[in-house]
Formats: sequence, structure tokens, C-alpha cells
Amino acid sequence: MSRTWTVILAGGIGSRFWPMSTSSRPKQLLPLVTGRPMLVDTFERLEPLSGPARTLVLTSGALAGAVHAALPSVPRENIITEPRAAGTAAALTWAAELITVRDGADAVMLAVHADWAIGDVPRFQSVLREAALLAESTHHLVTVGIVPRRADSGLGYIVPGAVTQGVARHVESFIEKPEAARAAALVAGGALWNSGIFAWCAGDLIEEVRVHCPEIATSLAACANDATRFFGGVTVPISIDVGVLERSSRVLVIPGDFGWSDVGTWAALRDVRTADADGNVLSGSVQARDSRNNVVHASRSTVVLFGVSDLVVVVSEGITLVTTVQHATQLKSLLDSLPAEVRNP
Repeated sequence: MSRTWTVILAGGIGSRFWPMSTSSRPKQLLPLVTGRPMLVDTFERLEPLSGPARTLVLTSGALAGAVHAALPSVPRENIITEPRAAGTAAALTWAAELITVRDGADAVMLAVHADWAIGDVPRFQSVLREAALLAESTHHLVTVGIVPRRADSGLGYIVPGAVTQGVARHVESFIEKPEAARAAALVAGGALWNSGIFAWCAGDLIEEVRVHCPEIATSLAACANDATRFFGGVTVPISIDVGVLERSSRVLVIPGDFGWSDVGTWAALRDVRTADADGNVLSGSVQARDSRNNVVHASRSTVVLFGVSDLVVVVSEGITLVTTVQHATQLKSLLDSLPAEVRNP
């Protein structure tokens, strides 16, 4: 693994965790799953695979200082700021360019997001090593598909095709957030959750971008070694899935089963944190009586629950949010409807 790099995407704002998550302290910098920021947990899971010197963190300029403070062992030059949000395809392509310059086109890069929870860390590391070796030996783009625990219409799916090597299979198609009935059919048919975990040789990704992703390829050719011009020249912000993986014939998938969760909403904390005997996930000063299956985060305040179920209650920065587990998935639309002084306390 001496020429393996890890790339952590850490530029999002995590609006589904409002009001605790803000533009200056987004989801990846919050201690939502353990007592440490999610970014720190992510880095420590990946550190044995590459080490700090071969870790790149992609983030926004506004967050660079906070990221560096959270990860002091990562060299400052490895915290890469995106001058403009242009989608994951641009971010990962730029990372591949930097790795190629520093370590050659055959260096392998593993890409993950900063704000996931992983239940079985040794198994996670083993699967990533397997993905890296597969990418290096086949010169394909490799993704890890999560073995589903349920049919979930809030996640994307990967439909595996023919077996090519060991457990690796060609990708037949990507399905983005299907309706509930189709999600159930996909799971029954052997589809995997699209985790957003990737492995490839840096040069292989750049080659596929040049062939399949004109939204980025033109900017890449004209603006090498200039991040401002590169990101500014991207014609359409686009995800790596849509811009490259769905268009390429060189994509393999391997299964992963290690307790992955994207921790997409407050309600998702019930899957990754320890609940009390009544199914409540509680953080801070909370008293729960005759209450079940609630999620509560109390910051510098006390919350008392009595006779309620399936609520999300968050007290942070002088704001109290009360919603249901079901409505917790819709916080983005809520924020759009709120006055600016409430959205950004």
C-alpha cells in the first residue's frame, strides 16, 4: 500500500443536521456519532492505508482552517481548497491530477466522504485494500457497493453485471434514489447500495474523464496546475457517478458489508448510536419518561420528554427544532422557507 493515497471529500454543509450544522461548522466537523468530529473518525479509519503524508482532504476555503485544526498531522499542503463548488467529478479529478504530479499516474487513490459512520472498521479497511489492489491490477475504476440491510428509497443503487474476477463484477447500471417499490425489487434482485467509495489509479480516472466527461475535460486540458482556472472552467457542476461512472465501460463493483451508514438525517442516528431501553438516542442533558424511539440533542440546555414517540428534538445555538423522525428527511425544504436570521443564527 506504499503508493496508495486516500482522498477525503469534506466540503459539504450538511443542512439536514440544522440547527447544529452551520456553514462554518458543518456536519463533518460535528461529533454526531462519537465524541469526536466525523472527519477525525474518517481520517483515523483511513490512516493505516496511506498515512498522513498521502492523505488529501478536499474542502472549501472557508473550512480549511477548521479542517487543519481537526487534522494537525495532515500536511497543510494536503488540505486542498476548491475555489468553487463544481461537483465531485471535478474535485476527484483535481485530486487525481495532484497525485499524478506528486507520485505518478499509477498511484492508487481511495476516495471517501468525511461524514459516514462505519460499524466494522477492520472489515472496512480490508475491503478498501481489496478495492485498491483490484484497481491497480485491472486498471478499472472500482466502487464498493454496500450489501443492503433494507430497501431504502433515500439511497442510490448499483446493479451488478457479469462476474469478472473473484467477487468483482462489472457494473450494469446505477439507479438514483428509486421509489420504494423499485428499491425493494432492486434489493431482491441483488443490487447494492451506492456508497460513494471509490478506488482507481490516478491516471486511469483522468483518462476516463477526458474520454467521457466533456463538462470537465475541456477545463482539465486548458488549466493544468491552476486550481482557480480549472474549477472556474468547469462548464456544468456534475457528480462523479453521472459524469464518469455511468458513461464508462471500465467500472467494477465489489461488495462491502461493514456497517456503513451515510448518516443522512438526525433520524439516522438511531442506526449508529447506542439507544436506551426504549429506543431513544439521547445526547446532552435529557430526561425521557414514557417516551420511545426519539432522537434528542441538547446543547447547554435540558430537554424533558414525556409520553412522546418518534420525535427529533435539537437544541443548539439558541434554536430549538422539534420535528418527527419522518419529517427529519425534509430539513432542506424547511430551511428554504425560514428567514435568514433563523437559518443562520
